[in-house]
Amino acid sequence: MPRRFGLALALLVVSACSAPKEDAPPRTAEQQRQVDSTIGASALPGARGVQGAMRAADSSAKRNALLDSLSKAP
Repeated sequence: MPRRFGLALALLVVSACSAPKEDAPPRTAEQQRQVDSTIGASALPGARGVQGAMRAADSSAKRNALLDSLSKAP
């Protein structure tokens, strides 16, 4: 009897965890940057990597903006 109860409980847990969920709308770039900034400021493993990636993306965006402005200048 306890074996059947355990099996039924396990099946209930598995079915509850595997229920299809509605997909959340994708994040905007600003929302993703806020999430990444929060992760980068945390003490989680890899947080320094997130900060480095954000610095690299910022540097690249600045360089691209400079190149665009130079190409538009007469």
